[in-house]
Amino acid sequence: MADPNAALKTPTDLNRNDTRTVADALNGILADSFALYFKTKNFHWHVSGPHFRDYHLMLDDQAAQILATTDVIAERVRKTGNTTLRSVGDIARRQTIKDNDADFVSPADMLNELREDNLALVAALREAKEIVDEAKDNATSGILDEWTDQAEERAWFLFETSRKG
Repeated sequence: MADPNAALKTPTDLNRNDTRTVADALNGILADSFALYFKTKNFHWHVSGPHFRDYHLMLDDQAAQILATTDVIAERVRKTGNTTLRSVGDIARRQTIKDNDADFVSPADMLNELREDNLALVAALREAKEIVDEAKDNATSGILDEWTDQAEERAWFLFETSRKG
């Protein structure tokens, strides 16, 4: 019987076992990126208070930046000859960033939670960097540096914005 996924096996010079490990790491990052995107948009839609405009705009910018990485992450997985996420359920099974379904979250709590989530994403990106470097996947390694820098910048902005005094 023919392999039903044969049509999706993109040719690559990387070791297949290594690419599966890389794909697993990237699919986890992709799931967390979607979770972080949606949480950031949730807080963007529901922020209130005297700093509404500043927070609303910053969160919208951050959400757009996160969303922009998702296609690139998924395409890296495909370029390594693997498959990526297929559904919201797939995201939910893989995400480590927790959803926030609270009816009300204070602006300060929003900023703190998103900062911690971005720092968790940084940790996952650094872990993935070790995996892709071991697999000699130079292209993914370079892109991970950029995504790490973006997540660190988001965490920094959230930290500075939430400081008192």
